[in-house]
Amino acid sequence: MNYDEQLHQLIQHALQEDIGDGDHSTLSSIDAGARGKAVLKIKQDGILAGMPVAEKIFRFMQPDIVFTAYKKDGDTMQYGEVAFDVEARVHTILQCERLVLNTMQRMSGIATLTRQYTDKLKGYKTKLLDTRKTTPNFRLLEKEAVRIGGGVNHRFGLYDMIMLKDNHIDYCGGIEIAVEKAYAYVQTQKPGLKIEVETRNLDDVKKVMATGKVDRIMLDNFTPALITGALQLIGGKYETEASGGINLDNIEEYAATGVDFISSGAVIHQAKSLDLSLKAKLL
Repeated sequence: MNYDEQLHQLIQHALQEDIGDGDHSTLSSIDAGARGKAVLKIKQDGILAGMPVAEKIFRFMQPDIVFTAYKKDGDTMQYGEVAFDVEARVHTILQCERLVLNTMQRMSGIATLTRQYTDKLKGYKTKLLDTRKTTPNFRLLEKEAVRIGGGVNHRFGLYDMIMLKDNHIDYCGGIEIAVEKAYAYVQTQKPGLKIEVETRNLDDVKKVMATGKVDRIMLDNFTPALITGALQLIGGKYETEASGGINLDNIEEYAATGVDFISSGAVIHQAKSLDLSLKAKLL
């Protein structure tokens, strides 16, 4: 499925989870034909994310809504600003309200934290990657928020890249065996699929280099000094990725080594949702 198809499915399932057999609060108190307007108010500074998603949520319930955007994804947002307003049936607004807010608050929090990381990388060639440390069934939009914040999406799942991590290597019986098997698999089963392998020390890097059959080498829990040594061994022959123990305080030190990528699960799993509110107005 492409992005739009996945998003449609996510919205469908999320609304079903929330509405169930009916929004009885709304059904019991609001006339079915009543129309209204709602305004998304920003209550916390940060980076805005999720505007097109919000519109798609409303249109899923009612295609003929009037959606007016005042800001766009990636914009800096400040307390007191208005991001959008929407005119629709009151039933539509009330049934979509929580999903819109949950989605935009979460995405904006991730985009804001990601921007803090990527701002630290300005002037370096290193790019920030996300990981698979995501919320089940919400990965699509968490990774989209990383992209909005200036990061780069790593593999989306287990299916779009081979990544041989420590457990794969240990179960397989060694790093060379794991790489050889993965390479043979790609040639016969998945031509073109990229292979990345996790290394835990310089000896591992040398073993991977000897195989010559990977696309990217992950330097896991290496110090900046060890990364510099590893990059000298690799000599630009493969993409390189630093991972583990990297945060806002030390990310520049890692970027200064010249490593191609830095991956961080923290930009998603440590992000805090930002405060937004959807306020009703009668037409």
